Amino acid sequence: MATKFLLSFLLISCYVLSISAEKETGFVGSVDPKSLSYKKKHTLSHFKFYWHEIFSGSNPSSVRIIPPQPKYTTTTSFGSVGIFDNVLTAGPELYSKVVGSAEGLYSATSQKEFALLVISNFVLTEGKYNGSTITFAGRSPIAQKVREMPVIGGTGVFRFARGFVESRTLSFDPQTRNNTIQYDVYIYH
Repeated sequence: MATKFLLSFLLISCYVLSISAEKETGFVGSVDPKSLSYKKKHTLSHFKFYWHEIFSGSNPSSVRIIPPQPKYTTTTSFGSVGIFDNVLTAGPELYSKVVGSAEGLYSATSQKEFALLVISNFVLTEGKYNGSTITFAGRSPIAQKVREMPVIGGTGVFRFARGFVESRTLSFDPQTRNNTIQYDVYIYH
């Protein structure tokens, strides 16, 4: 009961504030949540994806576009930037059922440890999630067994989403840098 009251109070407050903001600025207006397919009932879901990042071969799925600063080439790769379009599968094997792709970029942002800033869209292609995306961004210190980053939004089924992802490296080849990472996505949508 208190939750419904609080939600109603917040919606009314936002509406009143948006009306006054619209009058002051001329470019802000209120929106009926239903017009954006916003539903009051939310779901907390857990998705498990396997990301396969391929740096080797003639068709890599991840490419470094800016090399690290010379001082950091062997320690933290500080300053390097890359982009990726990695396959997401339902199982840890590369030949498992493909359920989407991970598109985004990474940058080595720490001078002290190998830690990446990762910005990613999980573009889903299966079932009722086909065409929907989950977007997350955050710090990923690679040496940690489990890394956590926030879900910052999504599209389609995941409009107004929030939550977090946990990533774990399952395999890494030091020669090719190819790797498989398990992503557990906990998302409130």
